[in-house]
Amino acid sequence: MRSIADLGWLTPPSADFAEQCQALAADASRGDLGAELARLATHTLDARQARRLARAIKRIGEAGGDLTPLSPFRLAVHSNATFDFVADHLPAAAARHGVALELILLPFDQVMQEALDPASQTNQTGVDAILLALDHDWFGLASPALDDPGGALAAAVGRLIALIDALAANTSATLILSTVASPPMSLFGSLDARAPGSPRALVGALNAQIVALAQERGALLIDTHALAEQVGTERWFDPVQHLTYKLPFASALGAIYGDWLGRLLGAARGKARKCLVLDLDNTLWGGVVGDDGVEGLILGAGSARGESFLAVQKFALAMKARGVILAVCSKNDDAVARGAFENHPEMALKLADIAVFQANWLDKPSNLEAIAKALDIGLDALVLLDDNPAERAQVRAALPMIAVPELPVDPAWFASTLAAAGYFEAVGFSREDRLRAASYAADAHRAQVKATTRDLGDYLTSLDMRLAAAPFDAAGRTRIAQLINKTNQFNLTTRRYSESEVAAFEADPASITLQVRLADRFGDLGMIGVAIAKVREADGVREAAVDSWLMSCRVLGRGVEEAMLFLLLERAAAAGAARVVAQYRPTPKNAMVRDLLDRLGFARVAEDSSGVRDYQLAVRKGPLDAPPMRITRPAAWDRDLLP
Repeated sequence: MRSIADLGWLTPPSADFAEQCQALAADASRGDLGAELARLATHTLDARQARRLARAIKRIGEAGGDLTPLSPFRLAVHSNATFDFVADHLPAAAARHGVALELILLPFDQVMQEALDPASQTNQTGVDAILLALDHDWFGLASPALDDPGGALAAAVGRLIALIDALAANTSATLILSTVASPPMSLFGSLDARAPGSPRALVGALNAQIVALAQERGALLIDTHALAEQVGTERWFDPVQHLTYKLPFASALGAIYGDWLGRLLGAARGKARKCLVLDLDNTLWGGVVGDDGVEGLILGAGSARGESFLAVQKFALAMKARGVILAVCSKNDDAVARGAFENHPEMALKLADIAVFQANWLDKPSNLEAIAKALDIGLDALVLLDDNPAERAQVRAALPMIAVPELPVDPAWFASTLAAAGYFEAVGFSREDRLRAASYAADAHRAQVKATTRDLGDYLTSLDMRLAAAPFDAAGRTRIAQLINKTNQFNLTTRRYSESEVAAFEADPASITLQVRLADRFGDLGMIGVAIAKVREADGVREAAVDSWLMSCRVLGRGVEEAMLFLLLERAAAAGAARVVAQYRPTPKNAMVRDLLDRLGFARVAEDSSGVRDYQLAVRKGPLDAPPMRITRPAAWDRDLLP
């Protein structure tokens, strides 16, 4: 594999790339433009090609074209360096990761001035996020501080906190903090890491503080320090370009930086992939199990090639441990393929690790569609790891929404190439993330039980469901924000909120907040529902106005929506509300809840030409009829929400 800066997991663009961009920009009325733009972004684009694609995205957006399935994102960039060359790559990289990026570049090295001025472009444009792309020069750490390292570090951290506080006072945008690349020039040599006042030691201590601040302030984090280390800090810092053009890093690294930022924005919008689909022959092991037999496979210790395939399996297991679902898609005899998992002594992966196992002689696209259907996830949640270039090309052509990394010939590079591609980027790691792989496997067992049960009531009873409800809290905040930002189908209003905004709802005594977890006899599904309502006075009546109500589609048809309404009514009654008002706001993906409120007994009171519907439901006094499942609440649940 080449350097990660070359984005070697992507394929080169076609010769008519420019013409394709131009044709899309000229036809803003088409309904599939977003998917086409995303497909064009999945190539190794130079700065000129990336600019061309960025212009197409901008023109289509300005013309009112449909960019679905790309999610809109307005980003302002604060930098003390010249960022224009990086900006050339950002919209294309964001589209690659599911985001239609509108970029606002702020004046060069005017970071604090922009933050402090309430009338500045930063504070008046209503951006979704602000990237603080600041280097060691801005923090005053370009020179050693041997006499007072603690003072130099405190000054650097204090300057960042002052900037964060100024922005927080004037805008509600999510902040994206960046760690700082450590300059390669040595002061003491190997002693730099231990000498508190050396630039390397100071930058290391500063980065630890930046990570802690991101956690404390609910900010996102781009680990620029890690990226610079991966490409090499000697390559990252180009003194000629820095001194001549004030570039933050070498211009040749704009594409990989753009990709790192793009995957972060995609993850923040819930676009990160969920499932790693594995080919078998010459991907998980060397050889063809149907021809060579289990005993003839190349796998495990004793040869570099065998250890390469074992490394792929171990990486897959690491992905499973952090919540990525594993599946198999192979042209093979099912029994023979499973035999390798059961009988080869060097197999790190076991059948129990695989949520869906598709080994047959059908074409790969058909099997990938079956995997997505079995897991009840979109095709755009899949990543296929396959050594065969012909199979990769077929899947890209038939199902371009599936991520298919290009792989080197040598399997020693397979695992690192997959890791470098960043398909499974995360902005948090919750209890639900740990449970996800096991939870989806349990879903398959639930589906088997449902298929053999004729009566829906009997099926639901057999699941032995337990629903746990609680207000928002710090422990659930990361998962709550994840659900809010990635749930599209069962989502009444599709409003998006950052972790810091979730924390604000949590602290607001006039807000009813609800997080719901579900478990059954097959396992724990984790947090599957979120609701927010605001208690207010309207026309002399106290009401609870539903701001957000969303659920995982995996629990549809189990009575969970009825249970959540029961809990909302219970909370509204505790807050002294006489009615609950709610709204359905249509999006391209939430048609499944178009009639939800009608079905749940709400009265429709208005509907406008865009399909927005307004509803209300009286809050009945006295005990409410509980849904048919066990519901637990915290001890403080019965207190009144408002005085």
